[in-house]
Amino acid sequence: MLTGSTGNKAVAEAVSQAEPGVIAAYPITPQTEIVEQIATYVAEGKIGCEYIMVESEHSAMAACIGASVSGVRTFTATSSHGLLYMHEMLNWAAGARLPIVMANVNRAPGPGWNIWAEHTDSLQERDTGWLQVYVSTVQEAYDTTLMAFRIAEHADVLLPVMINLDGFLLSHIFQSLETVHIEDYIPPFSLPHMIDTKAPLGYGTLTGPETHFKFRWAIERSMRAARPVIDDAQIEFKKRFGREYGKVDEYLCDDADVIVISLGTLGKEAEVAVDLLRSEGIKAGSLRVRWLRPFPSLNISGKELVVIDRDYSFGFGGILANEIKAKYKTDVFSVIAGIGGQEVTFGDIASFVRDRRLGTEYWFGVKANV
Repeated sequence: MLTGSTGNKAVAEAVSQAEPGVIAAYPITPQTEIVEQIATYVAEGKIGCEYIMVESEHSAMAACIGASVSGVRTFTATSSHGLLYMHEMLNWAAGARLPIVMANVNRAPGPGWNIWAEHTDSLQERDTGWLQVYVSTVQEAYDTTLMAFRIAEHADVLLPVMINLDGFLLSHIFQSLETVHIEDYIPPFSLPHMIDTKAPLGYGTLTGPETHFKFRWAIERSMRAARPVIDDAQIEFKKRFGREYGKVDEYLCDDADVIVISLGTLGKEAEVAVDLLRSEGIKAGSLRVRWLRPFPSLNISGKELVVIDRDYSFGFGGILANEIKAKYKTDVFSVIAGIGGQEVTFGDIASFVRDRRLGTEYWFGVKANV
C-alpha cells in the first residue's frame, strides 16, 4: 500500500508487522514518536504484545534481554544519551547472543545539549557486538527494519541489530512509503539457548581465562557469518517486494576518479553533489555505507576518497575515515561536517570534492583548519 510517513512512523509500522512479543519503551527526543506510535498500535490491538513502560533506557534493554532469552521476539528504540545509558546492557545482549532489534535515532551527545543529528552516539557502540545499519530514506527505514528481524534471528547470526536513522533529517521528515504484506519473510522466532524450566542452565556465569576468549570468538564468528545472511535477506526482499539493497549504496562509482563516502542522509545529499560535479566535468561518485558492522567490502581501489564524518573521535579523527584508512591502507580527505545537525548541502559537499587535499582533515565551518 502506498502512503506517506515519517521515518519514525515507518519504523513503527514495520515493527507492527514483525509482531514482537515484547516491546520495552522509554521516550527520548527525537525517537519518542516511534514508541508513541507503537503504543497506539498496541492500544488499538494492531500488535498483540506486552508493552513494557520502563523507568530508563538501561531498564528497557534489560527488559528486552529478559524477554529474548525467554524465547520471545523483542524490540526497543532509543537515541543519544538513552543509547549510551544502555551501554552495559548492549554488551550483555550481544554476549548472550540475543537477536534484539533496536532503532536508534541518531542525535548528538551533550553537553552542550543538542537534539539534532550526529552519528557519535551509535559509533561509540560499534564494538559491542551489535550489527549496525544506517538508512537514508523513509522507505529504507521501513524495509530495513523488516530485514533486521530476519537477519538477527537467523541461526547463523543470533546477534542484535541496531537500525540507525538521522534525527529530524529522517526521523521527522515526511516521504512516500510503500508497505508490503510480509507473509513468511520473517520466519518464526526460535532461540536454541532459550530458558527452559525443564532443562535448567546457568546464564551469565563466570568465565575464566581458559574459556572467555571463546565466547568473544563466537561473536566474531557470527559477525562474519552475518555477511551472507544479510545478502540473502536483501536478495529475498528484492525478489518478493521489488526493492533492492546492498551492504553499500553506490552512485556513479564505476568510472569515478573521486568518491564521496558517508553514512545516512549525507549519502543522498552527496548524490546531488555528484550530479553537479559531473556537469562541471569532475568524474565523482557517491558511496553510502549501509552496514557498518559487519564492515563491508568497498570497491575503492585506485580512487581518490573524500570521507564525510558526522562524528568525531577526539584526539584521533573522523571515525569512518579512520576505519577506511586502517582497513584499506589508503589515504583520504577527511571532512568533519554535520556535527549536531549542522546543515550540509550538496553545494557544500561539491566544494569538499573540489578542494580536496588527501591526507588532511577539514572541519566544516571552522576557520582555522590544519
